[in-house]
Amino acid sequence: MRDAGAGGAEVGAEEVGVGPWPGEPPDDPRYDPELLAQGDRRNVADRYRYWTVEAVRADLDARRPPDRFLHVAIENWAHDLNIGSVVRTANAFNVAGVHVVGRRRWNRRGAMVTDRYLHVHHHPDAEAFAAWAAGVDGGAGLPVVGVDNVPGSVPLEHRALPARCVLLFGQESSGLTPEAQAECDVVVHITQHGSTRSLNAGAAAAIAMHTWALQHV
Repeated sequence: MRDAGAGGAEVGAEEVGVGPWPGEPPDDPRYDPELLAQGDRRNVADRYRYWTVEAVRADLDARRPPDRFLHVAIENWAHDLNIGSVVRTANAFNVAGVHVVGRRRWNRRGAMVTDRYLHVHHHPDAEAFAAWAAGVDGGAGLPVVGVDNVPGSVPLEHRALPARCVLLFGQESSGLTPEAQAECDVVVHITQHGSTRSLNAGAAAAIAMHTWALQHV
């Protein structure tokens, strides 16, 4: 795994990506003239080499079926380092939006600039987030599925997740707040078989998103 610098190029960028476009550059508005001239060392799939950020984001939006899409929400009260990791995983599963609930500022290092290709939204508290979820699609709403091993939660394994929903994750240390739990339609947990009480928040988010993808993508 390679880390990324502030500009999004990985450490050891000379070993990854592609160099300048060979020959006459394409006459296509999706391509970035600067990347064509200098090369594309970003952490993107080959199909998006040389594309502008806006073009990549638009293509991801177009590939998402209107009847099957996922949003991800994360509570942010303590500047959790795991938020960036959750955002990076959300990009990998082409979620429709990432929602930061609580503090507006979050640690972006773990996202490795993948948030540029996502729609990132902010809600000041759980109540405002729930109001957004209820108003999606003209009031049809999105079910809110909390992910935490709290009393009353049900196993994620073998559970059918809604084809259109939002997964809500809590802080690494404290999990979902009582206010957030109250806004969930259901709270699920990932069954564990070892001695530790809980999974890392970034790992739990990856498992939950993958579970949804297995069912609907």
